[in-house]
Amino acid sequence: MRKPLQIGITGGIGAGKSLVCKIFGILGVPAYDADSRAKILMTTDGILIDLIKKEFGSLSYNASGGLNRAFLSSEVFNQKERLERLNSLVHPRVALDYEKWVVDHAEHVYVIKEAALLFESGSYKALDQTILVTAPPEIRIKRVLERDSHRTKADVERIIQNQLPETEKVGKANHIIRNDDSELLVPRILKLHERFNTMN
Repeated sequence: MRKPLQIGITGGIGAGKSLVCKIFGILGVPAYDADSRAKILMTTDGILIDLIKKEFGSLSYNASGGLNRAFLSSEVFNQKERLERLNSLVHPRVALDYEKWVVDHAEHVYVIKEAALLFESGSYKALDQTILVTAPPEIRIKRVLERDSHRTKADVERIIQNQLPETEKVGKANHIIRNDDSELLVPRILKLHERFNTMN
């Protein structure tokens, strides 16, 4: 069975990857949001739930079966090894879920996988092309603070520090979209759309 071309979209917090995905969506391209799906799978995937409970304890979930986000956040907060351990449990289950999703969208010429940790998790290696959405840190911080009222500037700076440096991401990406108001997004995305439609 023919598989659609698989395009990964990533970028640091506040870079604008979700906006880029929305524009592709207007063009009729389906997008898989790995970060949103991960949150859903953490409360619906029995295997993943068992793995999290085994590693982090039964307090990881509340009585109604929902994820105890406050507890899990405290377990991994400022503890890189524990955060990496949690990610190592979640990412393989997301990868399986994504593979099923691709099969369900086989009629499309290409599909998009949006993920914040596309390069960090190594999942980019299974994709055909990758797009990195970039913006300077000061613009990204401003955007996040305007969007997320619960975050402080220090929170956002810490998240940026914990993500792979932009220079390393640039070296891994096939395409770069600069979302810093120096170029128009739509024409850039239309060019990529035309290119991807002729690649498969």
